[in-house]
Amino acid sequence: MGGLRSAAQVISYELVLGFSYLCVALLAHSLDLVSIIYAQESVWFILPLFPVAGIYLIAMLAETNRTPFDLPEAEAELVAGYNVEYSGLLFAFFFLGEYASMLFMSAGFSVLFLGGWLPIFLFNFVVLPG
Repeated sequence: MGGLRSAAQVISYELVLGFSYLCVALLAHSLDLVSIIYAQESVWFILPLFPVAGIYLIAMLAETNRTPFDLPEAEAELVAGYNVEYSGLLFAFFFLGEYASMLFMSAGFSVLFLGGWLPIFLFNFVVLPG
């Protein structure tokens, strides 16, 4: 039953992430991530799509099994599962995978809503001749 609950949770929140990505793609007129970043040169998409960004953040927490959404594993409440059964390098691999997932989702949020690598303010650089 826990496996079915985990599968249903993963599928349902991936749909929400996909729909929020489609909202950003409609605003940027492209599915290419580089085009989405360059479409945010005038204004970041977090301002016109603030509710969508909030939904993406909530789905990101659920997808990475953070505290309010960690019910299938419930590692904070239970003394069982991989937290007890594995130690050393295998335990480190589990948490390395979880933290890599969190890093990937945060980078996705930065690209979709915070302008990626673009600066916060538009800097006008003067090119001197010579």
